[in-house]
Amino acid sequence: MKNRKRIGYGLMLALACGMINSRVSAQSKPIELFPLEDIKLLSSPFLVAQQTDLNYMLKLDPDRLLAPFLRESGLTPKAKSYGNWEDSGLDGHTAGHYLTALAQMYAATGDPQCLKRINYMVDELARCQQNNKNGYVGGVPGGMAMWAEVKNGDFSSFNKKWVPWYNMHKLYAGLRDCWLLAHNEKAKIVLVKLSDWAAEETAGLTPEQMQRMLNTEHGGMNEVFADVADITGNKKYLKLAQRFCHQAILQPLEKRQDKLTGLHANTQIPKIIGFERISELNQDTAYHTAARFFWKTVVDNRTISIGGNSVREHFNPSDNFLPMLESEQGPETCNSNNMLKLTKMLFLYDNSPEYMEFYERLLYNHILSSEHPVEGGFVYFTPIHPRHYRVYSTADESFWCCVGTGMENHGKYGELIYAHQGKDIYVNLFIPSVLNWSDNGITLKQENNFPDRESTRLMVTIKKPQQFNLSVRKPSWATGGFAIKVNGKIVKAQNGIKGYLAVNRLWKTGDVVTIALPMKNSVEYLPDHSGWVSFLHGPIVLAAPTDTTDLLGLKADDSRWGHIARGKLYDFSQAPLIVDKGGDLAAALTPVKGSNANFSISPLIYQAKYKNLKLIPFYKLHDARYMLYWPVANADSISQREQQLETEDKLSTRLASRIVDGVNAGEQQPEVDHGLNSQNSNTGIINNRHWRDAGDFFSYKLGGNSQTTVLQISYSGKDRDRQFDVYINGQNITHINVADDAAEAVVTKEFKLPDGLAKTNKVLEVKFVATGGKRTAPVYSVKLLR
Repeated sequence: MKNRKRIGYGLMLALACGMINSRVSAQSKPIELFPLEDIKLLSSPFLVAQQTDLNYMLKLDPDRLLAPFLRESGLTPKAKSYGNWEDSGLDGHTAGHYLTALAQMYAATGDPQCLKRINYMVDELARCQQNNKNGYVGGVPGGMAMWAEVKNGDFSSFNKKWVPWYNMHKLYAGLRDCWLLAHNEKAKIVLVKLSDWAAEETAGLTPEQMQRMLNTEHGGMNEVFADVADITGNKKYLKLAQRFCHQAILQPLEKRQDKLTGLHANTQIPKIIGFERISELNQDTAYHTAARFFWKTVVDNRTISIGGNSVREHFNPSDNFLPMLESEQGPETCNSNNMLKLTKMLFLYDNSPEYMEFYERLLYNHILSSEHPVEGGFVYFTPIHPRHYRVYSTADESFWCCVGTGMENHGKYGELIYAHQGKDIYVNLFIPSVLNWSDNGITLKQENNFPDRESTRLMVTIKKPQQFNLSVRKPSWATGGFAIKVNGKIVKAQNGIKGYLAVNRLWKTGDVVTIALPMKNSVEYLPDHSGWVSFLHGPIVLAAPTDTTDLLGLKADDSRWGHIARGKLYDFSQAPLIVDKGGDLAAALTPVKGSNANFSISPLIYQAKYKNLKLIPFYKLHDARYMLYWPVANADSISQREQQLETEDKLSTRLASRIVDGVNAGEQQPEVDHGLNSQNSNTGIINNRHWRDAGDFFSYKLGGNSQTTVLQISYSGKDRDRQFDVYINGQNITHINVADDAAEAVVTKEFKLPDGLAKTNKVLEVKFVATGGKRTAPVYSVKLLR
């Protein structure tokens, strides 16, 4: 039981299998987390989010989630598979997330319906595994035949599937969590058999073949195999975990090289979690160095105020956040889910306060804000484009990756509120909750109305008086009024680990600790230091709801791109403009009388029509357009700033209003979304832009409508020997000889579609075919325009 709890939360204890963690000296004890089942949430937005999540989860039908597994194992499904991503190639991925979410929710709440569903689903998966006879169980369409090819080093079918190992990782993680958190013995058996299958599946692959396979997104396969090594005590799984480490990512990070620009963000973060997990088990400092450097560069250079990162799922250049401002596809919630996991592991390694500061920021402002508080839908992208909005999933129709991690996010809020080091207790987060430390006979109850009220209170119940340290985190956002009182009297706390103050006394039942948490207001510019600012009150990011116009697709349907807020992108030049008169912008925040954590910034806003806008905590803002980042102008250069914003509108926002559909060539998820088909094709990055070319062909399927009249293509003009034809639904639209163009880095051309083509075809296949024995030019983007 103890081993299950430890592994489930990444605690760095001496391992039962004999792989002792040398990172903790014999003279000191590690900081450990409490099992999730020992912490219960009290009334707060977090409890609301947890219950809302549970209600959403219970709307799902386990038999529909299990249908792909039964189908692929030759058994008759008991219900029709769900649609959306669940029947378009990523079949079965939601079930893995669901198992993890159920296990977490059961540990957090004890809800018997969660355990009943866990037991049923694991039984069904075991039945599928038994029928397959080789240890395999999965929902990947045509998986048995494909995996047989992969075993022999043939990746032709594998490369045409939608990220098979990523899909499998969700199942591995779900089975692991059902064992660790819900104590389902059969889940462990299925997990180990499935791991044995993977070991056999990849045993004959050379290191070069393994690395070629790992170029395709594969989730955290290295992490789960490391976990299986810990669970079983068998080091063969740790070797398997190392074989699943992607060297193209690991090696630059070990050398502290940031080569992340242009990479699909959430493909990388689970790999890094795996690096750190392996480091926990074999004390490989290079793996830890890679994980630490990755975290540092992402958080410091690629993360916005809410704690999220990426645009269109990819890491943008650290010195240019304009693509994120332009796009309706801002930070992805999956990324933040995984950054929380990595942050937790690193905090337990060296207890640096920067980890807890980031964890808190991300938890309140991206994770908590990503669930609809009433209907329970989950958010995929959080745009920072001025006056844009978010889209929420619906239970029967939306099965994106961020629905899977969304169900996981809101059941584990208790995991890091408290920790302990020996008999000493740490208070890391100010979330209303009860810690029941039964082994030591201590109950700690935390009550507050934070962040609406700038304080928290801890009440001690204890079987018999005990002497220990109660260490409270002193946040960087707290002003000089931070103070700790015990039973109404201010105490002089001692410095504990960095960022914490420790109160040591003989504690007894009835002791009350009150902590004043005065929050300072602040502003943060984007990491590229451009003229866009976000406002904060303590750790809470503030935003202003602006209007509710044109919230197209606010509640998502089952369409392929239903997770994207496709309503009109408003112009930069029409956004509320902040005027910097040379003082502290944060000093202008004026509390709104009669409200909590709401502020006016009227003196800062240039346009009269926006002066009534109010800043509120972003996690409270739903079903509306909003301002999260604001353009800033110096008082003596307002007209220049307006002109700059107008120029950006012409280059991006107004083009966006013409786009019916489009794809950025070479970017993983957009290409998957648009049915990439290719032969003899390569991808790469030039000047921070993705591209794809081909020696034979590549094609995409784009959605058109009656207004579609133009095809726009952007490609490189530098490769003068390239020639290619462009077809739409088999009709030759144009022949392009790059030698006929100016030798420019980017050539953009528009072509009129044949009359009636878009009116009679909802799907338009745009195909690029190499001619004259040459390759196509590197193509950057393909768009259908009004």
